[in-house]
Amino acid sequence: MAKKRILSGMRPTGPLHLGNLHGALANWKSMQDDYECFFFIADWHALTTDYDATMPIQGYILDVFLDWLSVGLSPDKCTLFIQSHIKEHAELFLLLSMITPLPWLERNPTYKEQIAQLKNRDLSNFGFLGYPVLQAADIIMYKANGVPVGIDQAPHVELTREIARRFNHFYGDIFPVPETILTETSKILGLDRRKMSKSYNNAIFLSDAADEIRRKVSEMITDPQRARRTDPGDPAVCNVFSFHQLYSNQETIHRVDRQCREAKIGCVECKQMMAENLVGVLEPIRERRSYYEAHPDTVRAIIEDGDQKAQAVARKTMEEVRAAVRI
Repeated sequence: MAKKRILSGMRPTGPLHLGNLHGALANWKSMQDDYECFFFIADWHALTTDYDATMPIQGYILDVFLDWLSVGLSPDKCTLFIQSHIKEHAELFLLLSMITPLPWLERNPTYKEQIAQLKNRDLSNFGFLGYPVLQAADIIMYKANGVPVGIDQAPHVELTREIARRFNHFYGDIFPVPETILTETSKILGLDRRKMSKSYNNAIFLSDAADEIRRKVSEMITDPQRARRTDPGDPAVCNVFSFHQLYSNQETIHRVDRQCREAKIGCVECKQMMAENLVGVLEPIRERRSYYEAHPDTVRAIIEDGDQKAQAVARKTMEEVRAAVRI
């Protein structure tokens, strides 16, 4: 029986961090054996907010691609490609924009949240309002059966489902209506206990060197109520302990939990222990990245091959779409 097809993408806004690893990449990697996977770098989507600062985007594309390969996404199992290299995305976006009611876009919860959060940027442009339509084009172009997302991204997939149904209503059953594949994600905060983000300058990147990881971990906020080494701590409110739960073995986790509560271990020692475990976990990722950085021709060939595979599917889909729309 043929594998079901899934699709997902990432905006190229810089090198990827631990939040990206646990929020998406680990799930993508686990799915690549069981699904026909299409993963793309959404560089056109990056323009919705960074339209006035496009210079870094090309470098970010390479950063993201290297991170994908480094964590173990395999070009033998996945189609890895760049959105803007497949011009059919723009054509389908145009056609879908003709049938998408404006209120569907205005009620998008992420649209409202971003307008409120990014007050320092002028987001009063159609590209930002209409990006869910481009997102729908990205997904249904490949007739994806499902889209793996966290719970916060589920409304985006639901809007894609509505757009696919509306297209099929007008022009015939061209597109399958993709399912939302909710994926479990490990909650991981930044160094300052806020959401891990490049814009907050609180991220540990997958490409960070070992010494840089140790430096960043040393700056992590611990239990705010533990002012002195002799004060008992509460691991439940300590961000360092949450990292132990992800990167340390069970014996270490239990020991740190007990000794922290009994004030038998200090925050400095606790951080150092966790940092070494994190360095060890990320070492294979850094080694793979070093390999691909030393072989740029291999990376270019992987991108070209993925683009060609995606192009073939997109070209066939658009032939069907044009025939259905009679244009």
